[in-house]
Amino acid sequence: MTGPGGSALSEAALQAALRDIRLPPVAPGGLAAELAASVALACLVALGVAGLLRALAVRRPARTEPDAPRARLAAALALPEPERRLALLRLLKTVAPDRFVALRAGLYRPDGGPDSAALRAEIDRHV
Repeated sequence: MTGPGGSALSEAALQAALRDIRLPPVAPGGLAAELAASVALACLVALGVAGLLRALAVRRPARTEPDAPRARLAAALALPEPERRLALLRLLKTVAPDRFVALRAGLYRPDGGPDSAALRAEIDRHV
């Protein structure tokens, strides 16, 4: 190795020159800059973990068999009247959401809205 004047440097001179390189004891910005960098890094890690958990926890719709509405209809018809009406309403909401929306306004009327036979007729049209 050659020095600034073109002369060769001894190993001792090279070692001494390397020891003189020192970083400043305090970084620019001081403690506030280090704290801001730590908070930013923690936020990025939190966002990454939240995204990963969200990707792993995505709900997938349950696979239903083609005859599932018919099986649900048969199960609903075996129930007593109040539970049957509720089960038929839930099934109608699944198989024909537009018809359920049309009937929804009448569900809370004093006369009680459609009866089980009317609900079954609606479901039979869509199943």
